Amino acid sequence: MHIDTIPAPTGPAWQQDALCAQTGGDFFFPEPGSSVREAKRICGRCPIRSACLEYALEHDERFGVWGGLSEKERLALRRAAR
Repeated sequence: MHIDTIPAPTGPAWQQDALCAQTGGDFFFPEPGSSVREAKRICGRCPIRSACLEYALEHDERFGVWGGLSEKERLALRRAAR
């Protein structure tokens, strides 16, 4: 096998098991003012939700729904942890 035939990793290994990876990013990165209800519903059933939230908090993700929380909810969580 040549090195150029090995696919490059695109992110943490857990991401390939995430339900969002199977549904597409539109629900998780909605236009400003749009509902995040569907993204949260999908996150609620996701087996790696806690790893996703931990990743978002560690990497200071500022946009989208990660681990079932919106940008504002993650910001509130970070502030409460201080």
